[in-house]
Amino acid sequence: MDSASQDINLNSPNKGVLSDFMTDVPVGPGVASRAQAVEGLTEVEEEELRAELAKVEEEIITLRQVLAAKERHCGELKRRLGLSTLGELKQNLSRSWHDVQVSTAYVKTSEKLGEWNEKVTQSDLNSATFKSFEDRVGTIKSKVVGSRENGSDNLPSSPGSGDQPLSDHAPF
Repeated sequence: MDSASQDINLNSPNKGVLSDFMTDVPVGPGVASRAQAVEGLTEVEEEELRAELAKVEEEIITLRQVLAAKERHCGELKRRLGLSTLGELKQNLSRSWHDVQVSTAYVKTSEKLGEWNEKVTQSDLNSATFKSFEDRVGTIKSKVVGSRENGSDNLPSSPGSGDQPLSDHAPF
C-alpha cells in the first residue's frame, strides 16, 4: 500500500499526522531566507519556535493516542453494558432533532411557514379552481351515493356492511 494513501480512517489516532516523507521535505536556502526575512525572526527565535512547534506536535500525537485508548475503553464498557451503536445513534438523532426544533431559527421558520400556509389555503379555498374541483367532487359523490341508494350498486360492498347505503359522513 502506498504510504500516501494509508491511514485514512477518521477514527485513527494518527489522523492529521503527516507521513515521514512529508515531514522531511528539504527546503532550499532561498525559501528559508525569504521566510525569515518576511517574519523578521532572528536565528535564535526561529530555533525556539521550531522547538516549541515540535513539542506541541508531540503533545498532539500523545493526546490522540490517549483519546484512542479512551474511545476503545468506552466502546468496551458500552459493549459490556449491552448498549448498541444503533440505539446510541437513535438517541443522538433524536436529541439532535429536538435541538433543531427548539432552535430560534426553526421556530421562526415554522411560524412563517404556518402563516404562509394559512394565507395560501384561504386564497385557494376562495379561488375558482378550488370551487370547480369542489363541485366535481360533489358531483362524483352524488353519483356514487345516489347509485348505492337506488340499489344499482355495481361496487362490491364491504363485509358486514349488510348492503347499507353510505352515510352522509362519507369522506367525499
